[in-house]
Amino acid sequence: MKKNIPVQKNKIYSLQIHGLGHRGEGIGKIDGFTIFVEGAIPGDEIKTKIIKVKNNYAIGRLEKVIAPSTDRISPPCPIAEKCGGCQIQQIDYQKQLEYKTQLVKDNIERIGKIKDIIIHPTIGMKDPWNYRNKAQFPIGEEGGVVLGFYASKSHKIISTDQCLIQHPINDKIIKIVKEFINGFGISIYNEEQYEGLLRHVVTKVGFTTGEIMVVLVINGESLLHSEKLVNRLKESIPNISSVYLNINKKRGNVILGKDNRLLYGKEYIVDYIGDIRFEISPLSFFQINPVQTKVLYEKALEYANLEGNEIVYDAYCGIGTISLFLAKKAKKVIGVEIVEQAIEDAKRNAKINNIENVEFYAGKAEEIIPKLYRQGDQADVIVVDPPRKGCDEKLLDIIIQMKPQRMVYVSCNPSTLARDLNYLEKGGFKAVEVQPVDMFPHTMHVECVTLMSRVEK
Repeated sequence: MKKNIPVQKNKIYSLQIHGLGHRGEGIGKIDGFTIFVEGAIPGDEIKTKIIKVKNNYAIGRLEKVIAPSTDRISPPCPIAEKCGGCQIQQIDYQKQLEYKTQLVKDNIERIGKIKDIIIHPTIGMKDPWNYRNKAQFPIGEEGGVVLGFYASKSHKIISTDQCLIQHPINDKIIKIVKEFINGFGISIYNEEQYEGLLRHVVTKVGFTTGEIMVVLVINGESLLHSEKLVNRLKESIPNISSVYLNINKKRGNVILGKDNRLLYGKEYIVDYIGDIRFEISPLSFFQINPVQTKVLYEKALEYANLEGNEIVYDAYCGIGTISLFLAKKAKKVIGVEIVEQAIEDAKRNAKINNIENVEFYAGKAEEIIPKLYRQGDQADVIVVDPPRKGCDEKLLDIIIQMKPQRMVYVSCNPSTLARDLNYLEKGGFKAVEVQPVDMFPHTMHVECVTLMSRVEK
């Protein structure tokens, strides 16, 4: 029997918003039927035009806020409603943290089926602005050169002269690059026709050192008049340390190619997390928010509760950031990561910090760790920091088989975290506590550190 749907496409309805979706959409109901409205927040009374109707939900466009929520503020950024970078800038920051805590609780309970667990309030930032140390600016042409960020759910570029969550130096870099493009008639890449030269500008900033890297991504072999741009950057930005050309002739959405050509300065910039030094190249992965990364890693170290005699496995170790933190307290740390370049970076980072009690292996964690385990490397503590899709089930199975005393799960996705915690609890572990950390203020992303202990059976 066909379900009776109480709304129709293209009609306008009054709606009370009572919840927030995982993408930051406001959630309301009409006769029990769920409506998602981007830009609306809990507590708002709104008018919404229905633009899409499905069997179990509809999507509305915010037409008017009739009565605003007490948590609604005016976004400081003038393009916040157009740009896809921030989803919830219109919500008071302390309330953002509460919503993120609730998001974690809902996922742990609904997907993980776990109720007897401590979930701490989300740790926020004292100053939740200008926190990003890396920016990726697409370049396009829409009645002139546009350089900025993509609009939500599209590849339409919103021209950006100032971004309040990026390092302020980016505002100056954007202006200089725009002037260079216009002054020398540099062609802009068209992603539909695969023609044109300049594709992206990528910037990296060392927050503790002030060093700055600019990477110009091109669909070609060279950039005419690049020396003019380098000179302008050097004149205007005293801390500029590196300027690169990155060659990317491939079609698709991957921003950086594999070929980097140094135009000026050093091959890498330096930054620190705590007292650990990292050398960052154009292709290096480095956490976006260094202030909160330190908070996150210190919590992971606290949960690992190392006394100095432990062998620790760090799965999905990336460039070894968590591994090096752990190594200061452990007997030995073994890091595993599928990306070979990341493992090379991890080995170099260990060397420059004179940390010798770490070993790094390139390959799938679910294949490397069982081999090491069979060779006799028994783990006392296992740390995992997987991508958004969560841990591979084979890895969870070997962790259950290895029976470490403790496990620390660092996650960027509460739903896959909850799924994996459920699996591990069935295998003899107990989820003890979760600490959410706000790595990306004004977005719906939230990181979590979870402590699990082995339960004797």
